Amino acid sequence: MKEKVVLAYSGGLDTTAIIPWLKENYDYEVICCCVDCGQGEELDGLDERAKLSGATKLYIEDITDEFCDDYIVPCVQADAVYENKYLLGTSMARPGIAKKLVEIARKENAVAICHGATGKGNDQIRFELSIKALAPDIKIIAPWRDDKWKMDSRESEIEYCKAHGIHLPFSTDQSYSRDRNLWHISHEGLELEDPANEPNYDHLLVLGVSPEKAPDEGEYVTMTFEKGVPTAVNGKKMKVSDIIRELNRLGGKHGIGIIDIVENRVVGMKSRGVYETPGGTILMEAHRQLEELVLDRATMDVKKDMGNRMAQIVYEGKWFTPLREAVQAFVESTQEYVTGEVKFKLYKGNIIKAGTTSPYSLYSESLASFTTGDLYDHHDADGFITLFGLPLKVRAMKMQELEKNNQK
Repeated sequence: MKEKVVLAYSGGLDTTAIIPWLKENYDYEVICCCVDCGQGEELDGLDERAKLSGATKLYIEDITDEFCDDYIVPCVQADAVYENKYLLGTSMARPGIAKKLVEIARKENAVAICHGATGKGNDQIRFELSIKALAPDIKIIAPWRDDKWKMDSRESEIEYCKAHGIHLPFSTDQSYSRDRNLWHISHEGLELEDPANEPNYDHLLVLGVSPEKAPDEGEYVTMTFEKGVPTAVNGKKMKVSDIIRELNRLGGKHGIGIIDIVENRVVGMKSRGVYETPGGTILMEAHRQLEELVLDRATMDVKKDMGNRMAQIVYEGKWFTPLREAVQAFVESTQEYVTGEVKFKLYKGNIIKAGTTSPYSLYSESLASFTTGDLYDHHDADGFITLFGLPLKVRAMKMQELEKNNQK
């Protein structure tokens, strides 16, 4: 009986070519596993394609709700944004995919897991760190780093497939390299490879329109949160995945969440991409608006640091680590009172505040107003400023004294 390998299968050209390559070079029985994180119609026809390419079996595993509840929500709560722009759409999905690959490998008694990530990108790190953390005994095969892998272009992959009797509907036409799930879609390649070029948004966008083509009328939206978790949109209660779907629809319509970024990859190079995250951008902003109202200053200050750390952890593929668990535990402790309703207007790429309420709001109108009340007397600031500014005053006095001594 042949040993088995589980292949992370997308149905694209790379993973299609990998199936016969694994059989030819490793003599493995190939079990394909496509993990559905909400990529929609991309899954159509995969079973037939995998088997035509030589796979024994294809698992299509839907983890969309797990992706939303266990990966997206913690990152939203942390306000985890990589390099101030990237909302981690691809990064968040990889640990969930790797976890499912390991589950299928255990079920099939496979000795290896194979992925099609290239040697230049971040995904190889995310997949492999997750697999090592969950299944250190399982071998990892990365064809693009394997000396036996001789293909270096779409043309060579297509020819390889044809030589193995696999005639599939792939062309050598140039197109964007994309990654899609429920949270976002990323675009790389073509004109985006030169940062001097403006993106061709009419050709590029999938989830929505550019702000210029958005409606001339704004649209009001309300969101409800309970302990930092979104529970309803416009008064309609929904599970998190359905909330993101609805926000994607609304955000795409109004040109929300399109970013153009040159980011620093883990492997050391810079890469340029355009990300569409319409629903995610709305969800993150709504959550921030509610936290502004209910979190105290000191907690907000530390939480910003933890959010940046969480973003780095997720981006670098270190989800299954004690550090991620510790940071997430801190973040979850801050969400106890992040409950309330956020209202905003979507208009041509903008999310405009329209009112926030919470039973746990720390905002006091009487304190914030210019009217002197029982809790605060303007004269109270005298002593506070004296003490708060004491280090500055002492230093300035010392510098004056030194300057005088030097002039003698």
